[in-house]
Amino acid sequence: MSSHKKLGLVLDVETTGLSPYADEIIELAMKLFSFNEVSGEVLEVIDEVTFLREPMSVSARQNYEHAYEIHGISFEMVAGKSFDDEKIAQFFNRTDAIFAHNASFDRSFLVQMYPDVNQLKWYCTMRGVAWKDYGMYNSKLLTLLKYYGITDYQSHRAMDDITNLLKLIKKGNPYGDLFLQEILTRGPMRKYKPAARQVQRKSVYKF
Repeated sequence: MSSHKKLGLVLDVETTGLSPYADEIIELAMKLFSFNEVSGEVLEVIDEVTFLREPMSVSARQNYEHAYEIHGISFEMVAGKSFDDEKIAQFFNRTDAIFAHNASFDRSFLVQMYPDVNQLKWYCTMRGVAWKDYGMYNSKLLTLLKYYGITDYQSHRAMDDITNLLKLIKKGNPYGDLFLQEILTRGPMRKYKPAARQVQRKSVYKF
């Protein structure tokens, strides 16, 4: 492997709401890919996986109907399903960097289930690019996907979103830099600091 070749993990979660403490993840999609850390070139997709899970807490179940209006994942689709912790850990183990749009949201939920992800390098594709400097009126994923001719529709399903996000960061800014290169240059996010009063709902899964 070239000294500049690294493995990245682009991921997305769908949840029952906005609170990582009162709500839960119901869908997780991950796509492992190789990239050149100097040029920002995406080389190839290596593996991908997606999971659904049934929320367990009372608050998450109570919020489900409202969340369904956004992502369209019915409760029947997740009933009785759970994440494959071992498979998920394998993906996290292999990556050098994690990428997500509005990554602080995804990470705040994932760290409740898999605390060790907080030790990995996270990059935000929403805040890691100067989108407004390039003429964008906001940095929402659908706005960017439309502008760059990728799609004019967002399903709000996790695998669809990361597939389109990977297409987006392959493109470049007006100065000739690939968006992935710009994201890497800005550097990883600071580690997540969960509220001290909160208790994680699941035991630590080491990876």
